[in-house]
Amino acid sequence: MFLTRIILENFKNIRSAELEFSDKINCISGKNGAGKTNLLDAVYYLSMTKSFFSSSDQYVCEYDADEATLCGFYKMEDNSVERIACQVRKGAEKTFKRGAKTYARFSEHIGLLPVVMVSPVDSALINDYGEERRKYMNFILSQTDKDYLRHIQAYNQLLQQRNRLLKEQQRQDVLVDTVSERMAPHASYVFEARKNLCSMLQPLVRDFYSRLSGGTESASISYKSDLYAGDILGLFLKEKGREDALHYTTVGVQRDDMSFELNGYPIRRCGSQGQQKCFLLAMKLAQFHFMKRIYGQTPMLMLDDVFDKLDMSRVEDLLKIVSTLDFGQIFITDCNKVRLDDVARRLGAPCRSFAVDAGRISEIC
Repeated sequence: MFLTRIILENFKNIRSAELEFSDKINCISGKNGAGKTNLLDAVYYLSMTKSFFSSSDQYVCEYDADEATLCGFYKMEDNSVERIACQVRKGAEKTFKRGAKTYARFSEHIGLLPVVMVSPVDSALINDYGEERRKYMNFILSQTDKDYLRHIQAYNQLLQQRNRLLKEQQRQDVLVDTVSERMAPHASYVFEARKNLCSMLQPLVRDFYSRLSGGTESASISYKSDLYAGDILGLFLKEKGREDALHYTTVGVQRDDMSFELNGYPIRRCGSQGQQKCFLLAMKLAQFHFMKRIYGQTPMLMLDDVFDKLDMSRVEDLLKIVSTLDFGQIFITDCNKVRLDDVARRLGAPCRSFAVDAGRISEIC
């Protein structure tokens, strides 16, 4: 599967663009703030029905426009062509279409066009709170497991309902218990899915980090969850007194987290900027490999300014890894066109190059 053509109108700072892409490498150069990342985000948006950088559509439309439109044409594994279109209006519900059919639920679209984005904002995975790491697990599993998406959405809705009941001054415990029982199968599914995901990612992260660092350091990830201590109904029973005092749900998969370590030490506290960037690259390469294995097809890979702050030896190691992944379509952004040209040459695959200047995009022949 790959994106053959994209048409954009008023998406962020891109006023208008119609571009045709290579099925292998697409290099996008330009100054900081020119709109390189916005082009990648448009490709991501068509896959995931939302921006990589924000859960809100508030800033999707160009600042003086009332709506933004995106349209992508994809060559699928069976050689058919899929047309995916999106319209985002300020103050109104956005719409997504596959061909002529409008999706009733955006979740129906997730997983059709697998994608992996590598971006400088990935540093939040290491440095921010557990919510970012839960989003990371949700992102992978929602693309690879339709049942997971249904379970996590149902769990979150019931969690909100349970928290509202716990805040009521004269609540009925029977209602709390009913909601708790409905949450249990969803919590169990999410727990098992996340546990299995981290178990499968761990050896991949270790291997990719070793290859990126020259084998001098050992990286590891692990999954942390309240449900290791027992099923959620038993945990709710143990926490009843505390929940009565605090008026919210104190245990569950909404508190899950991931632990990242380098040579047995927390990378957040002990890793240098270079080590952290190397670790994040290993995480995303592991994600790419995992998704490819689950799908049986290759996700689109987007590398946004990944070569910045990487020494040449690690750049070379990264390119060697990518070239051995039997990669599909890749989008790469960089401020340095000469460096991009060198990257494309080293990967040795068909390439198209684009220049971005203040939201205007042109192909470089």
